[in-house]
Order: sequence, then structure tokens, then C-alpha cells
Amino acid sequence: MPTFHLTPAVAEAFPDTLIALVTATGLRGREPWPHTATALEELEQQLADGTWRPADETDPRIEAWHTAYRSFGTNPRRIRPSVDALGRRLAKKGTLPRINPAVDSYNAVSVRHGLPAGAFDLSRVAGDVAIRYADGTESFTPLGEPDTVEHPKPGEIIYADATGVLTRHWNHRDAHRTRVTEDSTHVAFVLETLEATRDGGLLKAAAEELQGLLAPHADRTAVHHLSPAGPQATV
Repeated sequence: MPTFHLTPAVAEAFPDTLIALVTATGLRGREPWPHTATALEELEQQLADGTWRPADETDPRIEAWHTAYRSFGTNPRRIRPSVDALGRRLAKKGTLPRINPAVDSYNAVSVRHGLPAGAFDLSRVAGDVAIRYADGTESFTPLGEPDTVEHPKPGEIIYADATGVLTRHWNHRDAHRTRVTEDSTHVAFVLETLEATRDGGLLKAAAEELQGLLAPHADRTAVHHLSPAGPQATV
């Protein structure tokens, strides 16, 4: 049962942060997930019809992340927040990737609400998880690149457990080690905003939507929140 911890330095630098942790236990990733399939298809159809477009970097939700990335030395137009990259891909190609039902679910919720999302297979997490500034000694193996080892720059915000980095640049890219597959059964999904005063309701609605997609295919689901006022949650 790992504890996720928003460290004081990050909380002080980003005092309006709100993070939702949506957990699923007994997840069944190899059965059909019709509601997730429909959610993806609806977004793609709305884009094709011109009735909806994903948030881009002119949107305040994305702009806040670009500002945050610059604050810790990352160029957000070269290394983009996950929701920004996903929305750009959707706008260009007209479709979202199909990875597996659990990943497809958080991608659909992320791009619909303009909020970064990610996920960790908790069976592969070592100890507790801290959202903290990197010191530069940590190791990171990017998703899909199991033979690559990177080292975050000192001062970069990361998710990290006892073994290494789970996500670089706060939410740019997840690690290969804790990737979610069809066989993952205990997963923590993450949704984030830096502007809780403005977008806290949106974040909570997105978390409920994601929980609704997961619940028919899990033994148990729950939603936890991290903020400067409540910086820890055990999942």
C-alpha cells in the first residue's frame, strides 16, 4: 500500500495544486470495455463534426503547465505536458491511440477535460511515491524504451519511488517499469491541475468519470486527493 506524497517544496512552489488519485483493484484488462470504446469514438466524432476541439497551448489549462515547465527549466514546446501532446496528436490525426482499455480510459478523460493524466501499475512500484524536485542522480527508463536510461536534470519535478523515476517533467512521460498493461490488476491513475481554485471542480468531475469507466471492470475503485493542505494519500 504505497503512500503518495506531495513534498513541501513542490507544494510551496505550486500552492494551488490538486491531484486526484483514482485507484482500481482487481482490474480486468482483457475483457471488453464498451463504455471506454464509446468514449473514444465520441471524442473523435465530435472532432470530425467540428463541435469540439482538444485544449491547446492557448487554453489556460495548458498554459499553466507550460509556465510550470519553464519554471523548472523544461521547454514545453519541445517536451510537452502529456495532455498537450495527446491533444495535438488527436487534432492532427483525428484519432486517439488504442493501447489497452485502462490506458485508453485515462487518455479519453484527459483529453476531454484538458487535464494531464497518467497511471502506475502499483505491483511494480517500490515503496512510497514522492512528487518532488530531482537532484540529478535518479534514473529513468522511458515508456517503450526498456534499454534507455535517462537522468533528470536537478530541479526538474518528478514522481519517484525508492527505485527510480516514475514520471519525468512532472507529467511528460511515464516510466517503462510501472507501465499499465492488460494484465495490470492494481493501478493508480493520476489526474492533475495547478489551478484548483479555477479547475478543482473540473478535476473532480474528471476523476468521477474515470472511476465510472473503471468500476465495471474492477473489484474495487476509490478516489483520493493530494493538495498542499492534504499532501499524502495511501492507496
